[in-house]
Amino acid sequence: MAWWQAATRTAPSQSPELKRPSNREPSLAKKKIETRMRTFGIHSKWDGESKQLPRFIRSTTTIPARVDVEFGFIVNIKGAKNQELFFCIDHPGIKDDQGKTRQPFDGSVYVKTNDWNFYLGDTIWDPIDDKLGPWQMWLEIDGNIIAEKTFEVVPASDVAEAS
Repeated sequence: MAWWQAATRTAPSQSPELKRPSNREPSLAKKKIETRMRTFGIHSKWDGESKQLPRFIRSTTTIPARVDVEFGFIVNIKGAKNQELFFCIDHPGIKDDQGKTRQPFDGSVYVKTNDWNFYLGDTIWDPIDDKLGPWQMWLEIDGNIIAEKTFEVVPASDVAEAS
């Protein structure tokens, strides 16, 4: 499955009676969305129920495969309030309980404010073996990739830890 198919897989269906952005007349004065990657790498454990973003620990794309290591990125998005933001984490082949490879983790949220910080990330859990390899993470608005980063999860013994 291509990355763009994964992004639209969870999108709500478009019924003809709804005036969704895709079937409206294009706006002549479309506001430009600004994005800036604030951090990427290892972060503190994230609580999805909290409004607080995880604390940044270290910038890296090489992630040690150790249980509870949290990694990802924080992006600042300006000028996109109320637009649908699709996200995807394409992992290296994580298995489910039956041993079948899981689909990429994906979904969507609506941008809450005109100056919004968003965290996309994951954590390592047991068993570690199927977490090794490249993890591609990306964000999309209106059919355009606005942020992406690939992290390489490697055996913890292969990573020189910074203090």
